[in-house]
Amino acid sequence: MASAAVRAQVAAKWQESFNRLNRSEPGISGLLAFSEAWTLAIEFLKPRDLNDPAPQKQYDLNQVRVAFGIVGECRRLPVMMEVFLEDMRKSQHLITREVEAYMALYESNSDPEAIRSLVYRLVEWYNAWKPTADLGPTMISAYTLAFQTHLFSVLPPSFARGIKALVSATLQRTISQSQDPQDRVLWQAFDTLSLIDRYETLIASIGYEFIELYVVETCAEKWSEPMLATLRVWMIDKIVPWMLYPFARGATNADEAKTMMQGVGSRFDFHMHKTLCNLRTKEIFDIIVDFPDSAGALQDLKECLARVDQRADLVQALRQANNKRLLHPGADTKDILTQYVSTIKCLRIVDPPGVLLFKVADPIRRYLRDRPDTIRCIVASLVGDGESGDSLVDENEPIQPLQQPEMENYSDPEWNPEPIDAGPDFRASKSNDVISTIVSIYDTKDLFIKELQVLLAQRLLAVKDGNFDRERRNVEILKIRFGEAALQVCEVMLRDMTDSRRIDQHVQSQKASSMHPTIISRHFWPALESSDMVMPGQFQILQERYAKEFSVFKPDKVLRWLPHLGRVHLQLELEDRTLDADVPPLEAAFIELFSEKDIWTVDELILGVGSVNRNTAVRALATWVDMRVLKEDSEGVFRLLNVAEGPAPGNRPQAPKPAETGELPPVMSVQQQQAEQMKMYWKFIEGMLTNLGSLPLDRIQSMLKFAPGYDRTVEQLGSFMEAARREGLVNVKDGMWRLGK
Repeated sequence: MASAAVRAQVAAKWQESFNRLNRSEPGISGLLAFSEAWTLAIEFLKPRDLNDPAPQKQYDLNQVRVAFGIVGECRRLPVMMEVFLEDMRKSQHLITREVEAYMALYESNSDPEAIRSLVYRLVEWYNAWKPTADLGPTMISAYTLAFQTHLFSVLPPSFARGIKALVSATLQRTISQSQDPQDRVLWQAFDTLSLIDRYETLIASIGYEFIELYVVETCAEKWSEPMLATLRVWMIDKIVPWMLYPFARGATNADEAKTMMQGVGSRFDFHMHKTLCNLRTKEIFDIIVDFPDSAGALQDLKECLARVDQRADLVQALRQANNKRLLHPGADTKDILTQYVSTIKCLRIVDPPGVLLFKVADPIRRYLRDRPDTIRCIVASLVGDGESGDSLVDENEPIQPLQQPEMENYSDPEWNPEPIDAGPDFRASKSNDVISTIVSIYDTKDLFIKELQVLLAQRLLAVKDGNFDRERRNVEILKIRFGEAALQVCEVMLRDMTDSRRIDQHVQSQKASSMHPTIISRHFWPALESSDMVMPGQFQILQERYAKEFSVFKPDKVLRWLPHLGRVHLQLELEDRTLDADVPPLEAAFIELFSEKDIWTVDELILGVGSVNRNTAVRALATWVDMRVLKEDSEGVFRLLNVAEGPAPGNRPQAPKPAETGELPPVMSVQQQQAEQMKMYWKFIEGMLTNLGSLPLDRIQSMLKFAPGYDRTVEQLGSFMEAARREGLVNVKDGMWRLGK
């Protein structure tokens, strides 16, 4: 049994509820009025079937508003909202049926117009079931949430594909400036159903795809001018008007629309920069090849990298392209150097601090360091070798001394820390001189100085007219780069050439001679190829006479002839003809021997000129055979043709060969000189391996440092040992070297 207090409390609650529903009306008249109002409101809100052909019941809206007012006054609106939502849930199968019908039509023909019709139909269902505004925003929000929740749960995956096709069509019409008035209605329908919020990522991706397509079509392989300004204008004229529909809906003025689109506009601008950056990253190797005509693309790339920060991707793409297209045996060293110089200039534009250049250039520098002709190519460019192709040096750039790496000066007010993506080995380069960067491939500039001496010797000995102005100018330029002390030997070589002409003029004034030798200082010139050849007959007499006159003029010096070098101009007087020929000394020596007798064997000729290689001798004799001065009667036997013989059937007479002007004198290259010097140390290496057995390369290197004059690196020693291995002198296993058997 309930206590009196409980009964009193229940009675009080019941009376309070009755008074609220009766609204203090006499009797139960208020309660009856509430009942009528509740029935009218529920019937008015009940979802109806739009496909029902029966005529729709008409309501007096004033009576409906009064009914809503009575229900609200009795504080029963929350209960009415629950009843309405329950009725709506019972009718949701009508929405499902509509969606299935339209989607079946779309999936059968893939026509996006079916999706448009479905969207419009869903808006009709939404508006038909939507409560009036008199019920307040809370009930409308609850209805909208319930409607959309059910709608999104029944939409199939293919609906997204249809939405994408429909939205793409609106963007295409906006870009082509053929807008359809229905587009605005469509976007309003999307907004009503909250499809824009649900498919915002999909809608944005459509804009991204159009941006990517336009950037590739407009900017691919167009590098001469910057393209970012053009792309920004296109975005403002074509993309932004379309973006107003989904991303600035409800804006009443331009400022409000700009504020609403600030975030999404930044994402679209970022994607434009990212797409252009990806394109230029794929093209970077060809952009560098085309430099300086591709300066516009480099400016775009610089701006894009500052926005999207894809520096690591750029480095990886360029390194892969270099490995595939540049750093392989089929590429000429000159081409690799040219590409390296262009890479330096391009990446300094893109990234002035030099982090990208440091990461990209390291494999190129290591590869060039291992190439045997890299120094020669660099030196040829330094001295302006016109036959070596495009110069690595820009003639418009001022000549400046080689820049040496500097220590960080932290007290410098303009000092800046290293970039965040710089590696531990990175050192910022303050030099803009390309030559200094190239020379820094090697740890020392001594190799360049030696190669300069070799190249200068070849060029000086190749001069026929006595004009050394070009070489003298080159030496003066090189003094600025390498310093005067490093070029002292080159100065001696130039002075030797001048002194040689002066000495020859003096000797000729004392006793005329048809010989005009070039006299050089043996200790200051690079080693020339040696030979045991001796000039016979009148040539030997000319040498002796010239040496005698020279000893009178220079009694403290002695001439050492190199008879295998130079050129000899001959006039051959035969019985029926006279021939002029400009030939090497060996050819001249052989034809001089034929003045003694008409028939010689190859062995006799070799014996007559000292000692020369048999193959070289045969090639020299072939010169006279081609000129129809000699004839090979049998193998190794040659006869002088005092009287010309007719050509064999089917053969045409050979004209005398002109002098070879493009061939440089046989000065030994730096590599040849180093190889010759390394042969001197072979006895030391042989003794080590004989007495100590197998040794690693580092141990051999450390012991060779005790040998007088040894200054080779372990890499140079390794190359020499590898050459000795190919000749069978040594063997190597697991890094241990031992003498060959």
